[in-house]
Amino acid sequence: MMKIGLTYIKGSLPGFEDFGNLPTNLVKSNGLVDDTNGVKASDELDAIIIPGGSILESNSISNDLADEIKQMAADGKPVIGICSGFQALANQTDVGRKSPCPIIKKGLGLLDVNFSPLISNDRVEAVVANDSFLTKNISSNEFITGFHCHTYGNIKINDNNTLPILYSSIKRMNYGDTDSSVLSGVRNDNGNVIGTMIHGILDENPVIVENIFDYIGANPNDINNIFIANEEVKKRIRSELAIDTGININNIKSCNEFKKILLNSLNSKINQNDDNITATHDIDSISKEIPPMLMIGSTGSDSGKTFITTGIAGGLTKRGLNVCVLKVGPDVRDTEPSLYLTKNKMEEYTSIKIGHLGWMDIENTLKRLKSSNYDFVIIEGVMSVFTGLLNEKIPYSGAEIAVSSNIPMLLVSGVNKGGIESAAVDLASHAKTLKKMGIEVNGIIFNKVYDMDIFNEVASYVTSVFNSETGNKLAIDDILAIPKIKLDERSTTPEVEIKLEEFSRAALKTVEKHLDLEKIVKMSNIPKFKGYLSFDEIKNFFK
Repeated sequence: MMKIGLTYIKGSLPGFEDFGNLPTNLVKSNGLVDDTNGVKASDELDAIIIPGGSILESNSISNDLADEIKQMAADGKPVIGICSGFQALANQTDVGRKSPCPIIKKGLGLLDVNFSPLISNDRVEAVVANDSFLTKNISSNEFITGFHCHTYGNIKINDNNTLPILYSSIKRMNYGDTDSSVLSGVRNDNGNVIGTMIHGILDENPVIVENIFDYIGANPNDINNIFIANEEVKKRIRSELAIDTGININNIKSCNEFKKILLNSLNSKINQNDDNITATHDIDSISKEIPPMLMIGSTGSDSGKTFITTGIAGGLTKRGLNVCVLKVGPDVRDTEPSLYLTKNKMEEYTSIKIGHLGWMDIENTLKRLKSSNYDFVIIEGVMSVFTGLLNEKIPYSGAEIAVSSNIPMLLVSGVNKGGIESAAVDLASHAKTLKKMGIEVNGIIFNKVYDMDIFNEVASYVTSVFNSETGNKLAIDDILAIPKIKLDERSTTPEVEIKLEEFSRAALKTVEKHLDLEKIVKMSNIPKFKGYLSFDEIKNFFK
């Protein structure tokens, strides 16, 4: 049987996409194929795929694995690197974004290119620039589709032995609008080593999968066996939380504790005449509805939304729920730490569109979720929930997304800049305005708390102010605190540099220690799109 390997190493995202349903085996950091009793990858595999993630930042490619990848390349076998996997095949990558000097991470040198910072999170269309086995039978006027999700995407080719094969059209670059064509794929001189920055290239372009089969000489029987083996590989990938943690994920088909909690919470809301929910639920019916949803909003940037979202997603996955993580706006990089833990895919609707930014509007996102197999959806907001609210483009803020679809809010503020007292005032003010707009604020988190005595004082203030002015019944135990956690600033900032395994496991550990996941599940509700507020309606909230 023909075998195609997928590297399964810390910092990689093996569940981020399906890779054309090609991988038949996992290759660990020791360079051995997972189910062959210690056979080296170069002896066993016909091709290898290196996925995206934070492979270079995490220093995940051992000498043994590097030797196997180099040997496969020398043997003429296909070696395909995607995003971070592409950077691993390159000479070097400068990961020194926001650093006064370059920070160089060396690659394997199989592709004579260097990388430097360039942020892109677009859905893209790419065109073919030169021949390669990957792009055979695709003309120069046909588009290859997929998406970008990278921080270091500026590619410089150093010599004529590495040829450009793909250029992507992008509309956003480094947080600004653009209309540019950027290099997004190259091959080596022999043609068997290929790197691309386009995620989903194997899932969305069947002709490319056919080209790979043709290049390795797979016959119809080989192809059928590859697809069968791939189903087992996917199950193995999804059976573990993150990579090499030894944490087995509970069977999400069983009537586990947290599905029962969801069930009881939803049926309780029916009894309270919640208009979003139209029928009582049993365990099986949860998956037939749009899954319950909760937005993690904040009073501003640097609040810790990504850290908290990641920890909650990992904790609920560990307890048996199939968790989807979405992002308001275009910066889908923020979902990567969550997807590192859950092993779920980056969906076509992961980025919720605001104005011209993002991938899919909330109305169509909810339609897509109804046909999904997710049990629970977490939406990470963008900046403050009100950032962009008075932009005439509709919608242009997290608050507008929440009110459009009756999505409840867990509101977060980081106390590291203005102090706990200022955070209390901000949270109370934000919560009141959200309630005025019709958004349920079901919980509040003070993040990075440095003094629990001060927190305990201001928690009662927040509930008192919020409840007295809104008629709400937010309880004192709905005001939550997460202490300040010591993390390396560079390697745990998604917009700068991140080691996925370090960030994600710290988030999981912190959330499990300091937050009640059962309480958070009960804060959710089933969303229902009812339309956006008009600009005049929004302005009225500020009169």
